Amino acid sequence: MTIRSSGFTLVELMVVVAIIGILSATGIITYNGYIKGTKQKSAENAMQQISLAQTEYYSNNGEYHNDGDACKTTETTSNLIETKLFAGGDIITKEAGYEMCIEPNGSTYLIKASNGTKTITLTANGAWTGK
Repeated sequence: MTIRSSGFTLVELMVVVAIIGILSATGIITYNGYIKGTKQKSAENAMQQISLAQTEYYSNNGEYHNDGDACKTTETTSNLIETKLFAGGDIITKEAGYEMCIEPNGSTYLIKASNGTKTITLTANGAWTGK
């Protein structure tokens, strides 16, 4: 006479939990990479908007806006860019995690964005570095 059990063994449950753990870890890593890439793309889009606004600013004032030689990317410089070029509009969002500044580059400018670990730059003629 054989006795049949209708449940799962401990080993079977441990295997299922291990598989779910591996899938979760892979998903979290992929998701974090996706979020990081999205934040960088948001910063790049803001930099392109700043570049367009610089053209308008130059048309109105005869010079480009800048935050001084060797500018530091801070919340203050980001807010100044939004005030001077976008009349206070929220172009450089906090959610993106990047702060920006504009430094003079000869007779043109260089837009810098930094999140503390990565720095991206955009020149007036559209050349990127750090992407």
